[in-house]
Amino acid sequence: MRVKGGFVTRRRHKKILSMTKGQWGSRSKLFRRANEAMMKSYFYAYRDRRNRKRDFRRLWIARINAATRMHGLNYSNFMHGLKVANVRLDRKALADLAVRDEAAFAAVVDVAKNALA
Repeated sequence: MRVKGGFVTRRRHKKILSMTKGQWGSRSKLFRRANEAMMKSYFYAYRDRRNRKRDFRRLWIARINAATRMHGLNYSNFMHGLKVANVRLDRKALADLAVRDEAAFAAVVDVAKNALA
């Protein structure tokens, strides 16, 4: 006599189907398609948690570059000036300053310019 899954299989299937609720068509109705969709979504989530860090860094650099160009400096020279002046602000903080506090960012740009001169 062979062993069948019984309620254990049903419980496992229900868990997968509940995870894929909101998916389109058979991806939320049929176990095999739902399992594929769930696994794919986990792969995407894992990958994109890392990509999000990349994307934010690119956004911060773009914002810093735009703000420094308004003060007559480009991103590369600005970052080099900060390094020479031993200012240890990360890109996230610099981008936040550039967007929210123009006067403070202008002061940081002046520090970088003076370090380069």
